[in-house]
Amino acid sequence: MIVNSTDIQNDFGKYLDLAAGQEILITRNGAAVARLIGIKGTGKSLSEQLRGILPADVDEKTVKDERMSGL
Repeated sequence: MIVNSTDIQNDFGKYLDLAAGQEILITRNGAAVARLIGIKGTGKSLSEQLRGILPADVDEKTVKDERMSGL
């Protein structure tokens, strides 16, 4: 489903419920800017989706620790 950002802002609860069952692509001025997806049923965690893209010696904990240390 594709929804513009104004509609998301005006009726967020509705789209939050819909996101539990489907991916929602959010647009601004006709260009895609974000995705809203439910947690259940996504299948893969972010780290699993990045496997093969990131160097083999990088793990999720290391990246998280590095990001948190910059706060």
